Amino acid sequence: MNNDLYSFLVEAKKQTYANENIKKTLSSRRGSFDYEYSNGKMTYHDTYFGGTKFMGEEVVYSADDTPIWGMNYYGVTLNENLSEEAIDNALRPALMQVGEDTILPVRGPKEYINNGYKYTFEISGDLDYFDGIETISKEDEKIYVLKCHGGIIKR
Repeated sequence: MNNDLYSFLVEAKKQTYANENIKKTLSSRRGSFDYEYSNGKMTYHDTYFGGTKFMGEEVVYSADDTPIWGMNYYGVTLNENLSEEAIDNALRPALMQVGEDTILPVRGPKEYINNGYKYTFEISGDLDYFDGIETISKEDEKIYVLKCHGGIIKR
């Protein structure tokens, strides 16, 4: 299953938040922003709250709607002069690089530099159980950080 899950995560992430051309789906909870993608075999749902300080959760469901994998995350913009849009403009291009290197496809690549922004993602573990930290810097100033953890869901 991990090979299928790995490939599906790459596909799903490029068809949801990371892709600025994709529209949000209906909110699943009060105040949430949501994205969903399905390929017929699996469904991915990402729901988050906030903007410059945000938290969220991603869940992958099997074809019979059983949750099989998930990730929680919390991110914060460290430079309060930067808007959610400014961070999105640095973050989304990095997240579109998911699957382009050997790092687990739960966020973006290990490193990505674009328009003066440096994105890094460090992760330990595997798709069964992992934790990671994502940062964005501009001119050697860390302006954003996100921590995440997750893994396989099983009863």
